[in-house]
Amino acid sequence: MKTEHLEWINDALQSSYSTQVRRRIFRQLAESLVYENVIPYRTESVRENRDEHIFSIEVNQPDGEPVTYRFQAKRTKTFNRIRITSEAILRISKGVEQEARSLRQFLLDIRSLMEADEQKLVHFIRELEHTWINDSAAQFLRHQQKRMLKGCDYHQLEHRLMDGHPYHPSYKSRIGFDIEENYKYGPEYAHAIRPVWLAVERKDSIASFSRDCQDPRRFVRKELGETLYEAFQEKIRAKGRDPEEYILLPVHPWQWKKQIIPHLQDYLCNDSIIWLGESEDEYGAQQSIRTWTNRSHPEKPYVKLALSIVNTSTGRILAPHTVENAAPISDWLQTVVDSDSYLRDDHQLILLKEVGGISYHPNGPELLQADTYGVVSCIWRESLATKLRENEQAIPFNALTALDVDGMPFIDSYVRQAGLENWVRQLLHTSVLPIIHLLFAHGIAMESHAQNMVLVLNEGMPARLALKDFHDGLRFSRRHLTRPELCPSLKSTPEYHARINRNSFIETDDFRQVRDFMLDAFFFINLGELALFLAEHYSLDEAMFWSWVHQTIRGYQRQFPELKHRFQLFDLYAESIEVEQLTKRRLFPDTELRVHAVPNPLANIRKTEERHAVR
Repeated sequence: MKTEHLEWINDALQSSYSTQVRRRIFRQLAESLVYENVIPYRTESVRENRDEHIFSIEVNQPDGEPVTYRFQAKRTKTFNRIRITSEAILRISKGVEQEARSLRQFLLDIRSLMEADEQKLVHFIRELEHTWINDSAAQFLRHQQKRMLKGCDYHQLEHRLMDGHPYHPSYKSRIGFDIEENYKYGPEYAHAIRPVWLAVERKDSIASFSRDCQDPRRFVRKELGETLYEAFQEKIRAKGRDPEEYILLPVHPWQWKKQIIPHLQDYLCNDSIIWLGESEDEYGAQQSIRTWTNRSHPEKPYVKLALSIVNTSTGRILAPHTVENAAPISDWLQTVVDSDSYLRDDHQLILLKEVGGISYHPNGPELLQADTYGVVSCIWRESLATKLRENEQAIPFNALTALDVDGMPFIDSYVRQAGLENWVRQLLHTSVLPIIHLLFAHGIAMESHAQNMVLVLNEGMPARLALKDFHDGLRFSRRHLTRPELCPSLKSTPEYHARINRNSFIETDDFRQVRDFMLDAFFFINLGELALFLAEHYSLDEAMFWSWVHQTIRGYQRQFPELKHRFQLFDLYAESIEVEQLTKRRLFPDTELRVHAVPNPLANIRKTEERHAVR
């Protein structure tokens, strides 16, 4: 990075956008700590607004000096979520009240209230501070260059939507990237990048391809182009090796420099791994960072690359068992959709199938697994460019809650054209029904959070849904599947992987975990954020939004009375559901599932309906 870029970063960190970002991180941190019951707090009513309260977090310092953090917030009707309404969080110490400006001081002040693992606490502080730096830079550049969302196509939106996770406080940590690398590889900066191609010994590799891909070699040849493919084959021969003994795959250039060279040098020295060169095609990072769009040929598959950074508190490797499962899961889901006229014809549901994947996983001591497990892996996914029809426009689902550079909601023109109620009801029809049908009619829960869903519009109206990211993004109980004979035999989660990520599993015997998996991702995050956004920007009462969701579900249930027992089994109207404690999980050892029960807004809507029916 040139010196002027470093100066630009400094300007960003001293800008008003940096202040806004810091306040946002503080809000999401305090909201989640309170909501997940990680810390004790005290509330008092606000006289002029009965819906809001003053929250106080009180702690004594080691020297006995009391410190209080205070903010104004409300409990929403959306899963009882906490929403901070004050502009800033205040810190009160020795009679002095001032804005809380230090994230690390806040967490160190309250650590005695949390009893958190100290190493995890230190790492979490680092994640929050990196998020502050990275998002300050991104927001500064976005506004300086007036990078509007309006008028962008899907692939442009994938790098211009830069707000990250709306609940998780370390939503842009990217631990592992320095400032220069973040600028080079971060999606916000929209730089053209090329993957590095390697040849890895076939005997130590896992390759899994869709049933539609009869010849994986031909697939890779097509990805590279004939000339480059033959040049790479010649490089293998020049090493005195037989190309038939190797398989080719792309890796992230950062992964090559920072992970593969330092930790797999034995395999490089004995030619188990052979460096071949860069792709000729240029790619661009999507908002998930490790999934890339082929800019040279947008119809070619997206490629998802292992990336050993930590983002949103999670390492972004591609575990070998998930790579092996990717194509079989996609084939299974496609069979389910193709055999179901409701999904196939009525909703014309799009699946962006994972058509192939490769993972290099040589046997080695478990002691060194952390440096080598899942670090040389890739998955190819179908491009949305091959799925859209004339007059259709696709937008990532999280665009629904995005504000443009001018401060207006991205969806405003659609809402104004069709009317708020008409547009939102059509959105719910388009998005809710395929997701709940997969659950009720088939027993498959999709992890349909913001980045895993794409809304397809036709002349501004919601028309279809596209789903993606299946290799570790669904959950089911085999004995509760409607057609278990269609379900492939999947590679189970290795014990090593399970120890470091207790929430990483696809199969379960507990049908409630299936239901709550979908409710957590789709209802709690996607629809929950939309409910709060529409309340704030369009004055749509949250209860009204959830009543529209309820009416959408009830209409579906009337259409499929034969599924009544499934409606009871996967009860969407349970009094409470279990959602993941995303912040608590980052502060305590991963020895158990970190979930907590939260009130279900649909249960309240049903109760209200039943009371009115009695009258």
